[in-house]
Amino acid sequence: MQESLDAIGEALDENGKVVVTGCLGVKHDLIKSTHPKVLAITGPHDTPAVMNAVHQHLPKPHDPYTDLIGVKLTPPHYAYLKISEGCNHRCTFCIIPSMRGDLVSRPIAEVMQEAENLVKAGVKELLVISQDTSAYGVDVKYRIGFVRGRPTKTRMTELCRSLGELGAWVRLHYVYPYPHVDEVIPLMAEGRILPYLDVPFQHASPRILRLMKRPASAEKVLERIRGWRAVCPEITIRSTFIVGFPGETEAEFSQLLAFLEEAQLDRVGCFAYSPVEGAAANALPDAVPQAIKEERRARFMALQERISAAKLKAKIGRTLKVLVDEPGVGRSSADAPEIDGVVKFRGGKAGELRDVLIERADAHDLFGRLQ
Repeated sequence: MQESLDAIGEALDENGKVVVTGCLGVKHDLIKSTHPKVLAITGPHDTPAVMNAVHQHLPKPHDPYTDLIGVKLTPPHYAYLKISEGCNHRCTFCIIPSMRGDLVSRPIAEVMQEAENLVKAGVKELLVISQDTSAYGVDVKYRIGFVRGRPTKTRMTELCRSLGELGAWVRLHYVYPYPHVDEVIPLMAEGRILPYLDVPFQHASPRILRLMKRPASAEKVLERIRGWRAVCPEITIRSTFIVGFPGETEAEFSQLLAFLEEAQLDRVGCFAYSPVEGAAANALPDAVPQAIKEERRARFMALQERISAAKLKAKIGRTLKVLVDEPGVGRSSADAPEIDGVVKFRGGKAGELRDVLIERADAHDLFGRLQ
């Protein structure tokens, strides 16, 4: 919560005009009392309210053509494709189910129609998102829909296979490591979808995972990772972790560091645990002092920085396909927008797919030459 409020403050300092939207929008009074200069506050998925606020403070000229097209808030060359809403999990640190309810999957025909329209409009990369991408279709018992006249299950594997036929990059986010996730790895190896998997592991200690009400164990996760890499050696695995969860001991944190060393994940985010109003974890005993939480986060990220630097150094001398976000900056298959590193070079135009020869690397980014 505090990180989100701080981000709003930074945006106000940088820009001066800010509209807040999403889950935090339900905390209207808190946002207004903390940042009274915020122009408007809306809840999740309220695009009309967002656009009304934008146009109230920045009126737009009427365009008889573009006014008929749905709103897209990302750059023209990539788009987020939301396949479901809500979540069936009850993670103790999360309040999303209390705000958005249980999983509700969009019909596969509807998802594919949106994806096809985006690609026809020039989108080069589709970022598949939800609260639980692996669970897509569970709520409708994998109901059969029709995609281009073909009967197709409402299921992640079939969705990925269909999206892979559109000719755009397809990137998977928020994937729980259910057994059927293994089915999409061959699609990555075949080049149908990007060899990129965003799996929020959150921790490695069995006891902490139970307190979090999270699935899987570190041993099983490591076995799965080895299996994925055997099928698709080019796969990039991204994850997020929480340190300083209530009750976390130094020994359990050490387990997490050992897991990180063994897993050698490509991209990692780490958060020091912060209580969220309404979350079940708030009632857990043995809160970790803030100073210890921050110290553990720093140690965690220092280890991951060493891992990342070694992995990126290994790419020097290779030629990578890069999607240009702006002149001089792009992303490879290993880089999701805004959360991962970038590839830097001279030249290029936004939306182009270009080959870049990698000449240098640091702990986060790659540097090279357009070919």
